[in-house]
Amino acid sequence: MTSPSTIDPDISPDDVLVVVPTLNEAAHIRACLASLIGDGAFMAGVAIVVADGGSTDATRDIVADLARTHPSVRLIDNPGRLQSAGINAAVDRAGDRRRYLVRCDAHAVYPAGYVRQVAQALAARPEAASVAGVLDATGQGCFQRASAWVVDTPLGSGGSAHRGGRRSRWVDHGHHAGFRLDWFRRIGGYDATFSHNEDAEYDHRLGLAGGRVWLDAGLRTDYVVRPTAGALWSQYWRYGRGRARTIRKHGMRPRARQLIPVLNLIVLAACLLIAPFWPWALILPGLYLLLLAGISCAGAVALRGPCGLWAGPVLGIMHNAWGAGFLRQMAARR
Repeated sequence: MTSPSTIDPDISPDDVLVVVPTLNEAAHIRACLASLIGDGAFMAGVAIVVADGGSTDATRDIVADLARTHPSVRLIDNPGRLQSAGINAAVDRAGDRRRYLVRCDAHAVYPAGYVRQVAQALAARPEAASVAGVLDATGQGCFQRASAWVVDTPLGSGGSAHRGGRRSRWVDHGHHAGFRLDWFRRIGGYDATFSHNEDAEYDHRLGLAGGRVWLDAGLRTDYVVRPTAGALWSQYWRYGRGRARTIRKHGMRPRARQLIPVLNLIVLAACLLIAPFWPWALILPGLYLLLLAGISCAGAVALRGPCGLWAGPVLGIMHNAWGAGFLRQMAARR
C-alpha cells in the first residue's frame, strides 16, 4: 500500500485519466482492474474509465460490480465499439482538468505503481508528447508459452523496440502507455475508424505535427497472448490490415521489416502454383519450412521442453496472417 507521503507532489491523481477499452473481455477484465485499483492511495483518486463497446459476455457486470466498491471506476458506453473510438469517447467526457491520459489494455496485468510511473515519465520529459512502454508477452499452456517466446524475438516482432526491449530512447512508434492530453486533443485523438494499428497511425500524425514519443524501458507490462491458433491468426490478420490502411491513408513507404512477410507470402503462393509444372519451385517453401523447424527447435531449447515445438507453427501463423491481411487491405477500395 502506497502512503500519501510517497506520492509525487508534482502529480495529483486528479491530473490522470486511465482508460480501458473493452469488448467481451470477461476472462481478463477483473484481473486487469484489480491490478489498477489495488495500487494504493494514488490510484484511489485516479479516474479509471472502462469504455465498453457492447460486450455480450459478463464484462459489463464485472465492471459494474467493481465500481460499486471502488468509486474511481466508471463504466461508459462506446457506441463505436472499437478501442480507438472508446478512448476518444472517454477523453471527450473527461473535461479539461486532466493533464495525462494512461491507456490500459484489458489483457494486461499492471505492476504496482504503473500508472503513476507513466504520469511521472511524462512530467519528467516535457518534450515528450507521449510515452511508450514495453510489452513482456506471457501465457499459460504450450501454445501460449511458445507464442510469448516468439513474439519477443526479432523474427516474431520485426525488431519492434516495445516488444521485450531493454533500452529507453526516442522512437517513431511504440506501445502506447501515456499521453499529454493537450497533444492528444490537438491532433484529434485516434482515428476512430481504425480497429487495429490506430496507435501507429496516431504516432505518424503526431510526428507530422512535431510531437515526439519516448520509449521508457522501465514501463513494463505483462501481456497475455492469444490462446489458440485461430485467435492468433485473426489478431495478426487485423494487424496486417491496419498497417496497410495506415500506409494507404498517409501515402507512406512500407519499411523493409513490413515487406518481408508480404513478399514471403507472395513467393510461397507463387511457388505452390508453379510446382505442378516445375517441381524445383518447391525448394523455397521447403527452405521456409526448415526455418520454421529450426525455430521450433530453438523454442524447445529456450522453454526447456516440448512446448517450444509450437514456436515454428506460431511464427508461420504470424508471418502469413499479417501478410495476408496487408495484401487484403491494399487490394480493398478503401
